[in-house]
Amino acid sequence: MKKFALILIVGFLAVMITACGSKDSADKTEDKSGDSKDSTITIKHELGETKVEKNPKKVVVFDYGILDTLDELGIQVAAVPQGSIPSYLEKYDSDDYENVGSLKEPDFEKIAEVDPDLIIISGRQSDVYDQLQEIAPTIYLGVDTTRYMDSFKENMETVGKIFDKKDEVDQELTKIDDSIASLKKKAEEVDKKGLIILANDDKISAYGPDSRFGLIHDVFGVPASDEDIEASTHGQNVSFEYVKEQDPDLLYVVDRSAAIGDEPAAKKIVENKLMKDTKAYKNDDITYLNPEFWYLSGGGLVSVQEMIKEVQDSLD
Repeated sequence: MKKFALILIVGFLAVMITACGSKDSADKTEDKSGDSKDSTITIKHELGETKVEKNPKKVVVFDYGILDTLDELGIQVAAVPQGSIPSYLEKYDSDDYENVGSLKEPDFEKIAEVDPDLIIISGRQSDVYDQLQEIAPTIYLGVDTTRYMDSFKENMETVGKIFDKKDEVDQELTKIDDSIASLKKKAEEVDKKGLIILANDDKISAYGPDSRFGLIHDVFGVPASDEDIEASTHGQNVSFEYVKEQDPDLLYVVDRSAAIGDEPAAKKIVENKLMKDTKAYKNDDITYLNPEFWYLSGGGLVSVQEMIKEVQDSLD
């Protein structure tokens, strides 16, 4: 009888252990499934929708504004196009990072060798989005200049989601909002009209509201001397006679030659005999904007703050 009771007890314990083991196994499977679900997010962007692993380990970045942001947030990247990296990001122009071509000509073979978890692009690579997407999940995080700050913030929030940096991004965006509020107030007080030009060799083009550099007017609050400039990526071709006719109080100049690594040429081109009759020249209100921030790496946490500072300084 005692032996029979002992057998019953041992059998009962065996059943309980098996049941518990099955429950633990099920719990682990459920947890694993939950983790897997939480580790992948769908990013909607201008070129489509892309499923992205959170906190990807190997990231290829083709937009210097996003590179600027990742660097500021302490996020590692694996590869970048090294041909024209801004000087303040020069650490990425080294053997510590793979060189994946140029901004306009990605090296698809090298990108495939890197075997990235994520590729981030912007306007200069949009035509090869499908080819990049075949290599790895690819998202477009270029800034829409017709809605600069909204687009910029959306990009930053996307970065925050992917890399679990929401709090850090929010803090940086708050600082930027505060800086813009101060700048707009200053622009109202000064009440001077401005004109933005890009100097390219011996030619110049003008940019107004809703254009590539139009945030000076649209966001920072500097009134435009000409509200009817055609909005386009390359600007509206103009002459120095046009600039003299507009006679802006403030002239903002972006030097394309300096941006692409050539010798700075804008000052020599711009400060000619015609320009010496303008208010901007006479009052020493010609501002040569940093071409790295404005031409190469706009739309980054660092570059946007520096762009605000440059325009603020021009009003002081």
